[in-house]
Amino acid sequence: MEIVVRYENEVYSIVQSHELDDLIASKQIVAFKRSSGWAELGKDPIRGVGSPQEYAGTERRGKGTDSVISVT
Repeated sequence: MEIVVRYENEVYSIVQSHELDDLIASKQIVAFKRSSGWAELGKDPIRGVGSPQEYAGTERRGKGTDSVISVT
């Protein structure tokens, strides 16, 4: 799939979708065109960008598994 991107110098280009993540990570582009309109880096939410890859909080899964309810 082809995606229109905008560079900081206002140059527009068409790139393949698999190239988009690298362009975003390397900050080579400032925006790209979505079906809903332009997404601007640093302004609009971008999937997979800006949130930690690993959860840094207290592990809560498995809490309370010591008590088992028996159904008869």
